[in-house]
Amino acid sequence: MDTAPGAGLQLQQLLPTSSATSVSVNEVSFSYKENLIGALLAIFGHLVVSIALNLQKYCHIRLAGSKDPRAYFKTKTWWLGLFLMLLGELGVFASYAFAPLSLIVPLSAVSVIASAIIGIIFIKEKWKPKDFLRRYILSFVGCGLAIMGTYLLVTFAPNSHEKMTGENITRHLVSWPFLLYMLVEIILFCLLLYFYKEKNTNNVVVILLLVALLGSMTVVTVKAVAGMLVLSIQGNLQLDYPIFYVMFVCMVATAVYQAAFLSQASQIYDSSLIASVGYILSTTVAITAGAIFYLDFVGEDVLHICMFALGCLIAFLGVFLITRNRKKAIPFEPYISMDAMPGMQNMHDKGMTVQPDLKASFSYGALENNDNISEIYTPATLPVMQEEHSSRSTPGVPYRVLEHSKKE
Repeated sequence: MDTAPGAGLQLQQLLPTSSATSVSVNEVSFSYKENLIGALLAIFGHLVVSIALNLQKYCHIRLAGSKDPRAYFKTKTWWLGLFLMLLGELGVFASYAFAPLSLIVPLSAVSVIASAIIGIIFIKEKWKPKDFLRRYILSFVGCGLAIMGTYLLVTFAPNSHEKMTGENITRHLVSWPFLLYMLVEIILFCLLLYFYKEKNTNNVVVILLLVALLGSMTVVTVKAVAGMLVLSIQGNLQLDYPIFYVMFVCMVATAVYQAAFLSQASQIYDSSLIASVGYILSTTVAITAGAIFYLDFVGEDVLHICMFALGCLIAFLGVFLITRNRKKAIPFEPYISMDAMPGMQNMHDKGMTVQPDLKASFSYGALENNDNISEIYTPATLPVMQEEHSSRSTPGVPYRVLEHSKKE
């Protein structure tokens, strides 16, 4: 009789423990499920965006010689590319509502991998089979490393899944770690902007660091807006919170200024350099912002954090190798302006003479590539003799200049 109450008490103590264990297991499995949904949406979105950009680029190349500058509007290929681009961006936008920001941001390497594979498959140049592997060995190695890094990112990504309600976002927005981070970011942004605008510091790291700082705020606000929209669609209305519209305005503003700085960088530097350096800087700053604002790595063990960092480094190296192997476009420069002639001074060169760029693809005076010429050859000159006013003239003069006085 005495053993029954003890057994009952033990049974009562075991039941809550087992139920708590089942709840925790369900939460972990649900978090992994949400991570998988977000990762698949991001990978799908970046793949579709890459295909769309290549379709539109193919359409523009085909219509390059058309008299109508807007002839691509009449083609189905361009409109298909536009539709796929909108679909891909929608997939990337929705992925932020399911997975942590630290997982979604590095997956933009998928677009670089897809562009490299599409460029290799649909290459227009003639190549020999024995030269193919040697020429594209860096692309193959880069794609392999980027895929390996992406696998590590998805496997060891943080599992923090907090509902993007108005109260939670407001609480994170006024927390002292994020306020301190915002203060440091604003000071750094103002310093970089001063050197870029006032000191004319056009270094690629300066410009792309400005883009990365703006991009970190873009992804933070995108996750907030996407999460609140998904909750509203599920029935928990969040659109009546003022923080939603604050985040939406910040998202649009930072995205516009980010595109403006990227456009300025593309006018100065090669697209492959912008892609590699921009990906590394933007991903690093965005992961830092997500870890501070959304507390992505709180509760994660050291092993998962180290493996996630290793995946980021491998993905960085892969993207760098892929973009490093891209063939740089050499601009066509058959003409030279008068203020760039030898001996002519330019109003922007502070009194120094401007010489022609000997490393350009075309030299003035000839339509042939002189990149491999190691020496500078002086052009041939014709002998010039002045003819005097006499009956005799020197025979055999190939070129004469007649001088006349003002009286004549």
